[in-house]
Amino acid sequence: MYSVLFVCMGNICRSPMAEGVFRHLLRATNLERRVVADSAGTHAYHIGEAPDLRAQRASAARGYNISGLRARKIVAQDMEHFDMILAMDRQCLEAIRLICPPKFIERLGLFMDYSQGFDQDEVPDPYYGSGEGFERVLDMVEDASSGLVAVVRERVSRL
Repeated sequence: MYSVLFVCMGNICRSPMAEGVFRHLLRATNLERRVVADSAGTHAYHIGEAPDLRAQRASAARGYNISGLRARKIVAQDMEHFDMILAMDRQCLEAIRLICPPKFIERLGLFMDYSQGFDQDEVPDPYYGSGEGFERVLDMVEDASSGLVAVVRERVSRL
C-alpha cells in the first residue's frame, strides 16, 4: 500500500478536507485498494474532535463526507509509515521537519506543489474567516488532489 498524510495546524479544516477529497478521487480512479490517506495536525488543539462544521458543510455540498474523521496530532512514527507527508503551508512544513528524522525528509512537501490551476503554494487557513474561505480552500484542494492522484497513480504502478 502507498500512503499519503495531509497536515495542517489543528486537523479540523484544511487537512481533513484534503483527505476527504483525495479519498473520493482514489475511489473514482480505482486506487482505493492501493493507496491510503490520512490527516493530522501539527498542534494538539483539537485531538479527537470532528472537522469544523463549516468544513463539513462545504465538503458535503460537493459530495465529500468528512464527518467521521477525527483530529489527531502528527507523531514521529508517521514519518516512517507514510510515503508522502504533505503540509498545507510552510509553517506546518517547518513544524513537521522539526520532528522528522533526516532519512525521511524527502517524504515531506507542500500539498499545493501538485496544483495545476493555482499559483499559490499554500492553502490558506479558513478557520477565522467566513464560509466562503472554506469554498476557496475546497477549490484549491480539489485542484491539488487531482494533480496528486496522477503522481500517486504513476508511483503505485511501479510498485
